[in-house]
Amino acid sequence: MNSSQQAVYSDTVVRQFSIMAVVWGVVGMLVGVIIASQLAWPELNFGIPWLTYGRLRPLHTNAVIFAFGGSALFATSYYVVQRTCHTALFLPKLAAFTFWGWQLVIVAAAISLPLGFTQGKEYAELEWPIDLLIAVVWVAYAVVFFGTVGTRKVKHIYVANWFYGAFIIAVALLHIVNSAAIPAGWMKSYSAYAGAQDAMIQWWYGHNAVGFFLTAGFLGMMYYFIPKQAERPVYSYRLSIVHFWALIFTYMWAGPHHLHYTALPDWAQSLGMVFSLVLLAPSWGGMINGIMTLSGAWHKLRDDPILRFLIVSLSFYGMSTFEGPMMAIKTVNALSHYTDWTVGHVHSGALGWVGLVSMGSIYFLIPKLFGQTKMYSVKAIEVHFWLATVGIVLYIAAMWIAGVMQGLMWRAINTDGTLTYTFVESVKATYPYYVVRVAGGLLYLSGMLIMLWNVVKTATQGNAVSVAIPAPAHA
Repeated sequence: MNSSQQAVYSDTVVRQFSIMAVVWGVVGMLVGVIIASQLAWPELNFGIPWLTYGRLRPLHTNAVIFAFGGSALFATSYYVVQRTCHTALFLPKLAAFTFWGWQLVIVAAAISLPLGFTQGKEYAELEWPIDLLIAVVWVAYAVVFFGTVGTRKVKHIYVANWFYGAFIIAVALLHIVNSAAIPAGWMKSYSAYAGAQDAMIQWWYGHNAVGFFLTAGFLGMMYYFIPKQAERPVYSYRLSIVHFWALIFTYMWAGPHHLHYTALPDWAQSLGMVFSLVLLAPSWGGMINGIMTLSGAWHKLRDDPILRFLIVSLSFYGMSTFEGPMMAIKTVNALSHYTDWTVGHVHSGALGWVGLVSMGSIYFLIPKLFGQTKMYSVKAIEVHFWLATVGIVLYIAAMWIAGVMQGLMWRAINTDGTLTYTFVESVKATYPYYVVRVAGGLLYLSGMLIMLWNVVKTATQGNAVSVAIPAPAHA
């Protein structure tokens, strides 16, 4: 076959998802800064019902997780599966449908949530017509991804694809089971489950949205982009396979730790606690594997800001996956539950792990997708890194301190058995930490705005390029 006939990778959909990941990142984080500001200064909802904290908060979580994180996962999985399988995407028109379908889901969420249409389930607030669209898009995604793996030109399935594959299958299972509902109108439904069963299924979904959407998928990124950017093989390929099987088996059972001291049976709470503690081993195994991939190349961290994004994301991954199991211990949970400590934990994972690994991966992708050797401004990547890192530290330190303080104030009792503090006193004491959180969020958002500028400049200076698929080795 001559070069003019050579097959090329299907990268149009990768370009589209990469750009939209950055756009939705700015939108989601902007809403986050707005609601953080409302907690410090409640008058900032201006008396408008659609801008109240209760309406905007699910918009923020959905935008950051599913719009920003989801677009980054679609982009990187479509890129990685083609390169590691030496074949173009299976059914590229279906891949194009997943892009437009997913954007439609995001726009529908952005309209319906501020209007108050919600199922009231954490990370699963969207009403049933949107849930159906998500299921259709996700099945199409699975067909494209596994079809590409099935038509691969190399025998081996690289470990990143195992993580992406597990994330796709698990999210389909979680979404379809948890979102089962009885419609009572176009934008109103009732859950198919009730009481403690509903709570149990919701947190099986909720924690595994973290475990598969926000962990397994992004570990797929880690196992491809860190070795590529470091120009080193994965530290231990065997450890990566052990990491995969241990992680996906253990994560499924950790959900009940969200329901300590509730109506859930005590044995189920304990089961969730034990599996959460076991989860520490595979999580840290994966973190060590990623960081040790830099063996012999540590000097690259000095002058490669993209590699710094990827490696520092792993340190936050390690920290979050240590903190999570600790918070699942019932005695610790008695202090931490319902406090801002939980918010700090979620954001050390979301901003530190998911955010930084996504940004690093997109910085790697954009120049390659638009025929450039590097991003328009490497200096801007450097500035973004420090704004994001300092922003995360301010945010999570403020929430940790506020959370422990709240837990201690709520459980403090006088000698006669009465509460030492009223709830309002704990809210007043938390105020300065809420202001620090806004400052941290503003730094993180400003880094994201710099990224958007850098990505737009790189894309407009370059051209969308077609990359030829390498010929099979035996040809």
